Amino acid sequence: MSRAFSATPAVAAAEIRFLLDDLGASGCEFYRNGSWYGSRLAEEHLRSKYLSLGVGNHIRTAEDFIEQAATRSSVSGEPYRVRCAPAPATSTNRWLRERLARYRDPSTQGTPRSLRDVPPY
Repeated sequence: MSRAFSATPAVAAAEIRFLLDDLGASGCEFYRNGSWYGSRLAEEHLRSKYLSLGVGNHIRTAEDFIEQAATRSSVSGEPYRVRCAPAPATSTNRWLRERLARYRDPSTQGTPRSLRDVPPY
């Protein structure tokens, strides 16, 4: 298990893994520093930011991850955006918070997932 995931409480780590995996599998485009990237590259980029922040215990909740790693570029300060055709682009903050709310909602089909359903990293 990576040190970042072990520094983050187990429930939050499971939620963050879900968000990253969901973004990577979404097929949506990700806007960062003036360019659009595919969803897999977005997942890799945000996972890298999470790992660097998580090692220092900066990430304690999924909301911390969204605010500190997935809202804006640490280089330019520009907000990240997600575009899932045909819908218009939205902020990653909003997109991830909506995904997290559905993940946590027991009335949503297939969620929430228990920790034993989420493979460790």
